[in-house]
Amino acid sequence: MSSLSTAELRIPVVTASAVREFARGGYHGTTVADVARAARISPAYVFKLFPSKERLFVAALEDCFQQIVESLTIGADESGATDPDAVLDAMGGAYAQLISDRSLLMLQVHAQSVADIPEVGQALRTGLASVVRLAKTRSGASDASVQRFIAFGQLCHLIVTTGIDDVPEEWASIVSAGIRHPL
Repeated sequence: MSSLSTAELRIPVVTASAVREFARGGYHGTTVADVARAARISPAYVFKLFPSKERLFVAALEDCFQQIVESLTIGADESGATDPDAVLDAMGGAYAQLISDRSLLMLQVHAQSVADIPEVGQALRTGLASVVRLAKTRSGASDASVQRFIAFGQLCHLIVTTGIDDVPEEWASIVSAGIRHPL
């Protein structure tokens, strides 16, 4: 029986706090001290675990994509579907449920805004690659269907972040037609 070190126990707590704090304030608007405060540890200890703000943000983004992949996998498994489009639809429903919390959605949006930071851009591409590969292999869908699945996911982000669902105008109905979001 092995016991976990204090660092091994703290890393998931700090990472979860980083997801929430970076989702709320973005990369530039969130300090390591903000994350430390949320995790109830000192900023120095956060830096011991994650040697830079970039590495902390990347850890949060990696956790975000791990949660997405897990959710999409569960959605596909629970669907029981064999038709590729039905599997993708079930995965999309699972993703919509997952981002109803908005933290994971907002973290991705903030990551896109700072993707020019090499470590962040690489983590974003790696996370997206894992989602695309899962969608392709788990559904068996065509490349075009997987592309449409990813595109609709991005459209879902736009609809949720801009509150288009609450706009009672024709243009908003056109943009959000067929897109579902749990409340």
